[in-house]
Amino acid sequence: MIRAFLTKVGILSNKSAKPGTADGGKPIIIDRSQHGISRANISENALKVLYRLHRHGYQAYLVGGGVRDLLLGLHPKDFDVVTNAKPEDIRRVFRNCRLIGRRFRLAHVYFGHDIVEVATFRGKTDEQSEDLSHSEKGMILRDNVYGTISEDVWRRDFTLNSLYYNIADFSVVDYTGGYADIKAKRLRMIGDASVRYREDPVRMLRAIRFACKIGFEIPQDLSQPMLELKELISHVSPGRLFEEMMKMFHSGSAYPVYEQLIKHQLFAELFPATSDALKQASFPTHELLTIIFQNTDNRIQQQKTVTPSFIVAGLLWHPICLQAQTHIDNGIAVFPARIQAIEDLLRKQGQRISIPKRIVQGAREIWMLQMRLVRRHGKRAQQLMMEPRFRAAFDFLELRALAGEPVGELVSWWKEYIEGDPAQRRELVKALGFKKKKKKIRRKREEDPAT
Repeated sequence: MIRAFLTKVGILSNKSAKPGTADGGKPIIIDRSQHGISRANISENALKVLYRLHRHGYQAYLVGGGVRDLLLGLHPKDFDVVTNAKPEDIRRVFRNCRLIGRRFRLAHVYFGHDIVEVATFRGKTDEQSEDLSHSEKGMILRDNVYGTISEDVWRRDFTLNSLYYNIADFSVVDYTGGYADIKAKRLRMIGDASVRYREDPVRMLRAIRFACKIGFEIPQDLSQPMLELKELISHVSPGRLFEEMMKMFHSGSAYPVYEQLIKHQLFAELFPATSDALKQASFPTHELLTIIFQNTDNRIQQQKTVTPSFIVAGLLWHPICLQAQTHIDNGIAVFPARIQAIEDLLRKQGQRISIPKRIVQGAREIWMLQMRLVRRHGKRAQQLMMEPRFRAAFDFLELRALAGEPVGELVSWWKEYIEGDPAQRRELVKALGFKKKKKKIRRKREEDPAT
């Protein structure tokens, strides 16, 4: 019955991943001595959730990216838990719990700023159920049908994300051959890729992210449907796309992700104005994005912080310049033209990806400082150095020069100014040759006492 239903909705097909030994039978159980996952590498709070659910008589598993990364010898940032406890049961077990989501009902268990996400096993249902809803294009709008682990596994996307770490005996449960796929560096979809992408178009972005992060190839049966279904990305909520954007560009493989998004024509669906700028010869947009994404990857590998505002500033800078030029051609002065272009681009981009205000504000300050860095006369240079975003703005200016923009002399001047002592700084400003204009003093017209 389960197999017939899954085949009907496209989750199983001739191309689908096969459970364990592949015929819909029992899973492979990988003993603790064989898989190498150590609890020492699992977050303390995730272990607390797993153990408490187990003590209360519920099944409790670590699942998804956490298990995948542990098997690959990576250090997961997030640990997701899945259980047979219903959301309301989870809330009863944990006082520090909050239920969220309409599309998928989830429990968030809070430990200060740390959140452990707990989901209930999803199950099979008929298409008429009010708990399962699809859009006209096949996208899942609501999926709150609960079931067992043997049903839940077939609702997942990729085999490498369908492994369950069992807290009861520390084994790994494998229904889909995901363990062998990780060892062989294979990226496989559970079910027909076209159907699964239609259910959730974000899976196209996830396929690229996973492949780039762990160095897997994207096979033809996963890449070809992306080209055919790319426009479905526009049907995903802007908030979800922002979350996925953050994961893609903060994964340590931002540059390979960028390349694959271009290759599979998905970049234009996420950043249409930037995609248009890439086609223009007037600005080195590709060079700038290449440098920014490579620098981002290097910083993450060195365990340095990465500022989302900086990435957003890079993604939209040349589209803003192009839009500003249009306003200038229409007779608007340079400074107001840039300000108008910033607002235009942020509004248009926000319709596709909802970027939080704090990140937008940071990017806006970097853009505004690009214009102000040109104005260095008098006390302006010293005042600019006091701006909170000055360092980020100067770093951005340097990257613009490296990309090929004609701002090399400006970068050199600012380097000397930043490194110079007060006397050297005064000489640098003096060498600009700017003379302050004297204000004309208007004399009051003397009144004729005779009038």
